Amino acid sequence: MHALLSAFAPIWMLTAIGYAVGRSGLLGAQAEAVLGRFVFHVAMPAALFTMVSGARLNTFANSSMVAFAASTALVCGLGFLASGRLFGRGTADRAIGSMASGYVNSANLGIPVAVQVLGDASFVAQIILFQVLLVSPVILALLDSGTGTGEVTGTGAGAGAGAGAKPGSGRAVVFRRMLTMPVRNPIIMASLLGVAVSALGLRLPHALAHSCDLLGAAAVPTALITLGLSLNARPAADDSPELPQRTARPVRAEVVVAVALKTLVQPLIALAVGGPLLHLPEHQLLAVVLCSALPTAQNAFIYAQQYGLDTRVARNAVVASTVVSMATLSVATWALGTTGS
Repeated sequence: MHALLSAFAPIWMLTAIGYAVGRSGLLGAQAEAVLGRFVFHVAMPAALFTMVSGARLNTFANSSMVAFAASTALVCGLGFLASGRLFGRGTADRAIGSMASGYVNSANLGIPVAVQVLGDASFVAQIILFQVLLVSPVILALLDSGTGTGEVTGTGAGAGAGAGAKPGSGRAVVFRRMLTMPVRNPIIMASLLGVAVSALGLRLPHALAHSCDLLGAAAVPTALITLGLSLNARPAADDSPELPQRTARPVRAEVVVAVALKTLVQPLIALAVGGPLLHLPEHQLLAVVLCSALPTAQNAFIYAQQYGLDTRVARNAVVASTVVSMATLSVATWALGTTGS
């Protein structure tokens, strides 16, 4: 429990600092939007480029990753369906619901938990690559097509896109956006550049590598500060009749569903796939289940914000799953045994 508390404490502290700063008005009314754009367009791409360019891309071929990938795919699919069938969300909001349900906080929480409980973080490194190179592009493609805009603005500019479009031009526009998305999206571009550097075996100059390290190190703390800033949103504003119909709705039930999928269903699926189906050794099974039980990554909130979507589901899912996962991670460790200690 002490190890878990040590891992969770920075998340709570930075989020609380962001909330306090927002309450004080110290950074001004546009702080949340500006910091969110900084994370999405600058710091996060730098972090991902550094991470992917220095990784070995042949680490995906193992049974543990199959079990984790299966749990992620199934839960993200369930989250996508629930957002649409149960809550009437559109494609872009369903993508955020999917991400809130199955995209784990692998970096700033997964690494310390794995080190403390498992003894090393090698499996978490594979999960980071899996989410960056395979899961994120799918989510971003859905966001891009669902918002109907070729620009990532963070201001909801995609809400009215397509008005006045010529008949029959819709498919061509969507196809063109899909082809150019890697160039327009800094997250995907940075990941692809990292893959290229890794595949070619290139070694970055020290000055460039160190600059990327410094810039990338700002991604997680700034995202958590931004998350804290967003908690200052007035509840009364959520019910304002002036809000678009897609945001003027209660989100508590959506958050409950997303958190249940993330902290309960995903680790149970990982346990079923890794145990009875793949017969993983005890230590590998613990790693798979433990990582599947990690809470929702703050990336879900940043993506929702930058695509001009309702951020309440993502924001509340990040906070609530972080609290609930304290229990699920403890139960997983107790039930499967801390063989790595």
